[in-house]
Amino acid sequence: MSFVLDASVALSWIFEDGYSDYAAGVARVLDEQPALAPIVWPLEMANGLLIAVRRQRLQENEARGLLSTVLRLRIEIDTGLSLDTAGWSSFTVGLDHRLSAYDASYLELALRRGLPLATQDRRLADAAVEAGVELVQP
Repeated sequence: MSFVLDASVALSWIFEDGYSDYAAGVARVLDEQPALAPIVWPLEMANGLLIAVRRQRLQENEARGLLSTVLRLRIEIDTGLSLDTAGWSSFTVGLDHRLSAYDASYLELALRRGLPLATQDRRLADAAVEAGVELVQP
């Protein structure tokens, strides 16, 4: 079985101040089974590292190496929706659950595929529970 991986978890693997036992547990789960992410995931990872470079938390070459590493993880990017359908689906889920379109894309994917969701984002986790989506419990 697989699970949907939110960027909030993957970014916490990179930054010490974002470390959590939960994220470490999800990393162990990822060792055993692949994850699935919406098309926005690589962009969110790139943006998190870009912001870290701009805030001088990381050097550019370090961020490039980290991005290369995370993009090679066992994370499949969902291409099961056309881009316009993905936009409308995220918009609808976002409206229904008071989420950004980015966060809604993770919830929409978990709902559509019937998969548990790994997230450290409290608002997204609450929306997932409200929608009947199981949260990954490492």
